[in-house]
Amino acid sequence: MGDGRQRAVPPIEFAPARGARIAYQDFGDGPPVVAVPPTAQNIEAAWERPEPVVMFERLASFCRYVHFDKRGTGSSDRRSVMPGLDERVDDMRAVLDHAQLERAHLFAASEGGPMAILFAATYPERVDSLTLFGAWARFPQLALTDRSRDELRAGTAEFAARWGTKDSPMADGFAPSLAADETFRTWHQSYERKAATADAIGELLNLMIDFDVREVLPTLDLPTLVIHRRDDRVVPLPLGEELAANIPGAQLVVCDGADHFGYAGDQSWLDDLERFVTGTVAMRPVVPRPAAVRIRTMGRFAVEVDGEEIPASAWRSRQARLLCKRLAIAGGWPVTRDELIELLWPGDPDVDRLGARLSVQLSAVRRVLRGGVIADRQTVRLDRDEVTTDLDGLRAAKTDEEIVAAFGGELLPEDRYDDWVMPARDEVNGRFAAAARRVVASTLEINSERAAALARQLVELDEYDLVAHQLLAEAFTVGGDTSGAHRARQRRDAVAAELGVDGDAAGD
Repeated sequence: MGDGRQRAVPPIEFAPARGARIAYQDFGDGPPVVAVPPTAQNIEAAWERPEPVVMFERLASFCRYVHFDKRGTGSSDRRSVMPGLDERVDDMRAVLDHAQLERAHLFAASEGGPMAILFAATYPERVDSLTLFGAWARFPQLALTDRSRDELRAGTAEFAARWGTKDSPMADGFAPSLAADETFRTWHQSYERKAATADAIGELLNLMIDFDVREVLPTLDLPTLVIHRRDDRVVPLPLGEELAANIPGAQLVVCDGADHFGYAGDQSWLDDLERFVTGTVAMRPVVPRPAAVRIRTMGRFAVEVDGEEIPASAWRSRQARLLCKRLAIAGGWPVTRDELIELLWPGDPDVDRLGARLSVQLSAVRRVLRGGVIADRQTVRLDRDEVTTDLDGLRAAKTDEEIVAAFGGELLPEDRYDDWVMPARDEVNGRFAAAARRVVASTLEINSERAAALARQLVELDEYDLVAHQLLAEAFTVGGDTSGAHRARQRRDAVAAELGVDGDAAGD
């Protein structure tokens, strides 16, 4: 270790997430702090150097420290496609759940900042505070043009090609105070190879170009500490100042130094973190009972959590509400991000920027649904293990009576004329109409009042349904309501004339 002491490396735990295991370590005592390391790291290999170990031991002296390797990096499961922000938010929740933490303080460094910000905005009930170290909400300070984006991508390709080699720029850029130590440079080159492949780091850096969670910052309502080194060479101080200026009530601490890694250089910033965390909400290591979340789409749109309807004020925007509707009628099937972007921002050509805005809207939906969304870089869908919809019962019904009982009215009536609703609307209406007609025909002689009510529902659903008009007239006739039967036939004939067909043949 460089100081003569032998330290036990905390064991690696694996939190099961969708399609991967997320590696984490859990050590120390005190208020729980869940940390997101910067870029690509390897939490196990980090214990090979004394500088990170000194930082870990200092953290363990005042908190229960849980840090993890992001999916696709370090000791976590790797795959050919690096995850986007939305998957990372889900992975962070998986770590909290597996560590049996109902709530925790979040600590995020560098590129982990956007991920922690989205998590805090999505699951505020699980976050006691947020600390952002050398972090940012959008990495490029200026709006990107096609040319500047191409230049950035070329730069990331060069960076990735040097990753893990003797030409790696990491030591000089991220830990300049240690760069003159040849043992550190050699070690860090090996560490990079243990953290991620060159292809993975290149893909991650390209993803970072379009990360943008600035829209979420004003919505954060929790204690926030922003720590930034004055001469940080990787993430300039103005990006940290932007965070503090746009998060309500955030504290900004500016430290001297140019190192980007927290363990490099002066570690006195840990005193600020300890003062910020110690003495706040105590640890309650209980896994929360999953909320019962149900989406209503028939008759009207509504979201219920544990039986209570979420008020309209809980939705941050019209786009978030619209996004939730689209996912709900998909029935758990994936919807492409391109389709969702076109739905929310039709005709806008800046797809790269809109991808970041879609993540912001997904965060709002997740917050309302208490999770309930599965997202990867191509598609988004509802998590059927966490969210149910009223369409589930209708689609699962087998008998006519079950279908009729499950039908709750017109699908998303406030969006009835939108093209994206039509396929699901036709499916729902068709399934109900076919079953309802059979139920009306079979109950005419047994319960004409119910038959009339059901036939009237069919007419209200589709005024051009001549069969429904005919069934309504027959139900009135059987029930002895001759005037009602007469009016029903008149209406049927008027609709038939409008359609250019014979009304008397409607029931044949």
